[in-house]
Amino acid sequence: MLQRTLPNAYLASRRLKLDTLVRLRWLAVAGQTSALLVVNIGLGYPLPVGLTFSLVALSAWLNVILKIRYPSALRLSERAASLQLAYDIIQMSGLLFLTGGLGNPFAFLLLAPVMVSATALSAQKTVALGILATISASFLAMYHLPLPWPEGTEYHLHPVYSVGVWIALVSSLGFMAAYAFRVAEEGRQLADALAATELVLAREQHLNALDGLATAAAHELGTPLATIYLAAKELTDEFEQDDPRGEDVALIYSQAERCRSILRQLTSLSSDQDHTYQRMPVSQLIEEVIDPHRGPDVTIAVHTSGDGPEPVGSRNTAIRYGLGNIVENAADFARETVTVSAVWDEKNVAISIMDDGPGFSPEVLAKIGDPYISNRGGKQSQSHSGGLGLGFFIAKTLLERTGAKVSLQNRPSPERGAHVRVTWPRSAIERGNMVDETDDPAI
Repeated sequence: MLQRTLPNAYLASRRLKLDTLVRLRWLAVAGQTSALLVVNIGLGYPLPVGLTFSLVALSAWLNVILKIRYPSALRLSERAASLQLAYDIIQMSGLLFLTGGLGNPFAFLLLAPVMVSATALSAQKTVALGILATISASFLAMYHLPLPWPEGTEYHLHPVYSVGVWIALVSSLGFMAAYAFRVAEEGRQLADALAATELVLAREQHLNALDGLATAAAHELGTPLATIYLAAKELTDEFEQDDPRGEDVALIYSQAERCRSILRQLTSLSSDQDHTYQRMPVSQLIEEVIDPHRGPDVTIAVHTSGDGPEPVGSRNTAIRYGLGNIVENAADFARETVTVSAVWDEKNVAISIMDDGPGFSPEVLAKIGDPYISNRGGKQSQSHSGGLGLGFFIAKTLLERTGAKVSLQNRPSPERGAHVRVTWPRSAIERGNMVDETDDPAI
């Protein structure tokens, strides 16, 4: 069931943070620079200094551009992460080509990007990067500049030894990548299973409470309703057919019969058959989310619009909790008004939460979505130590597990305040795949 119900959870758990790859690349830049300086200056071995340091500088410039262009907390898609790791393989291959090929003792570092992929990306991307590393190693086994060595001498590997190094490198690549991927995959499956179990338990507790309440209500109302039903039935025989009072008694009798039918349904209430309870339009979802947060200090305005009929999806505790946490945070920081709007078209459904507070400070905006951020600034900074802490992190994670994309920014000038936008595919909503994270992740 987990494989069917949590496909987006797997993708979310594999997403690498941009900051992780940038830090690893800075480590590689420092190591490559140190190795080149030791070989060229420390040992005095000649090497193509201009080309080698240009490749190192290229990685450094790539890091600088990424840090300036994107926030550190950005979660990369699999394609973007795999492209960056592919660049690392090619850059390392270029350095090895200039410094002796597989005869260079640092040739094993070709494994590093593939290991990173095995722990965080899908099997398809890891295999593709493994093939790229294998092709690079095969090329370096045949074509490369001489290994840096004392002037006047030249070091050559025996062809048999070169083949042996190539076989060892490729074998290590396959074994280590498969092992790392398997261990990481088991950890992801365990985490997804625990999350799904917690949501299943919460859903069952809610439904059990609802079933118990319905049964109790039916039991308590059954006796007085039976009395009304019998009295109305007897009174119908007391009036002539043309007596107007007989019509009123007949109406009471028919309505009592209808109430008895409703109570019979309540006593056998099943959450799996109660489609009215399970499914709800987007406007009703928003009303349920904002209702607990209405108060005298802050006005919550609601706007809905879109192309075509309003999307109707299934109830999802994760979505109601996630959106509720964002609305609560907006109400805490708003001066007067929080605006919640829903817009839909043929492809997407988007819910926006905007407030007129101080907005996100730059340092918080760069790390938004990470746990334990103390606050976002503004009037709550003095009185609330939580602000955008673990609760917001959990809310964002739950929404992303339902297939949503969460974007956060400040409202453009002259407006003020924060703007959080949550977007789902409309097709996922109308297929009814949003059942409390236990039946599939999306409103």
